[in-house]
Amino acid sequence: MGQSAHDIEIRVIGDEELGAWGQALNAGFMRPMADGRPDFQRRRFQLGRALGAFDGARCVGTFRSFEKELTVPGGATLTADAVTNVTVSATHRRRGLLNRMMRQDLDAAVARGEAFAMLIAAEFGIYGRYGFGPATAQQGKVIDKQRYGGIRVPAASDQGSIELLTMAEMGKIGPELHERFRRTRPGVVSRDTVDWQFKTGELLNPDRAFKEPLVALYRDAAGTPAGLLAYRVTDDDWRNWVPRTTTLKVDDYFAVDWAAEAALWRYALQVDWIQRVEVWDLAPDSPLPLALHDQRACVDNDDSTGDFLWVRILDVAKAFSARTYDAPGRVVLDVTDRMGYTDGRFVLDAAADGTGVCEAADAADGEVDFAIDVSELAAVYFGHQPLARLAQAGLLEQRRAGGLDAAQRVLRTAQAPWCPDVF
Repeated sequence: MGQSAHDIEIRVIGDEELGAWGQALNAGFMRPMADGRPDFQRRRFQLGRALGAFDGARCVGTFRSFEKELTVPGGATLTADAVTNVTVSATHRRRGLLNRMMRQDLDAAVARGEAFAMLIAAEFGIYGRYGFGPATAQQGKVIDKQRYGGIRVPAASDQGSIELLTMAEMGKIGPELHERFRRTRPGVVSRDTVDWQFKTGELLNPDRAFKEPLVALYRDAAGTPAGLLAYRVTDDDWRNWVPRTTTLKVDDYFAVDWAAEAALWRYALQVDWIQRVEVWDLAPDSPLPLALHDQRACVDNDDSTGDFLWVRILDVAKAFSARTYDAPGRVVLDVTDRMGYTDGRFVLDAAADGTGVCEAADAADGEVDFAIDVSELAAVYFGHQPLARLAQAGLLEQRRAGGLDAAQRVLRTAQAPWCPDVF
């Protein structure tokens, strides 16, 4: 018989427990338990940040976090607590195990001085209670090549060139290019060596068959790498030696500017024998759909459209002092945080040069502009949702007449946040 909830131990797992932890993870995601794949886990993990819930010797809950950098509006990057592999065995639900694992991990993140925690939520209703909320959107698109009619590209696109890369070449060129790209877009997370090993097939995931992609690299007029697009082609239906339903599926793309991105989309749309181009996550404000001569050729892919990166702000002052602002002004906000990390009143002073200083407020700092739960604060911070829309949905409350309009002028962002990476 299982132990009571209080007797179940939450602890950092040791190397010798990787196999049992991996089996519990597999069971949580409804995969066969037989092989916990400890050798694979050992290469991926920051072991000191993998938690297990143990009922005696049996692992019945898993939780893992690791360090990532997250780009904020204006291009600065802050270290974030990236949470993944969260499961509780069906035999041990409703015992508070997730509450305990989450609290232990977030306490450690706060102690390390991290401003954010982040995750990709499998279910919408789980993580808001811990202060997480949607900060970016996923926008899958499908383009009908038979009707798109061509694409308008900047003149600068024609001054560069495109070449195809081997996996080894992508492993050399991709990391530095991505480092430059990620500082151009809020919401993007860093990629480490292991991430690139997965993308090039150097490190294989036992749960996913690796199919080597084709990789197109765009170099600008100076010969500098400026954009990359990795894709696969599906061609299962051939008639009379010609494919009939061929789809080019874009698995990964990023570019430092629209000229590079546009050149890569033009390349993808001109590949022979292709009927459709699919992208699993197009940047929300990408000009691509508008650049097509027939804009109706680009439609949503319902299988990959919705909320994506969920962020939990752990240090309001640090986060709001790190980003930039398009207009000067003062914003006073009340934050409610049931877990206690950020509960309180804060004042943000944004200067004309785009910098801002945020700190704990008191009565002398003026009237409160709006009140918000921390689970909605990331949507405001990254520019994922305008304040008025959140207020209309009952997700924040204006406290001062005109407070939302004044705050929106300060907090608005020029770019939509985007996170093209799963972790």
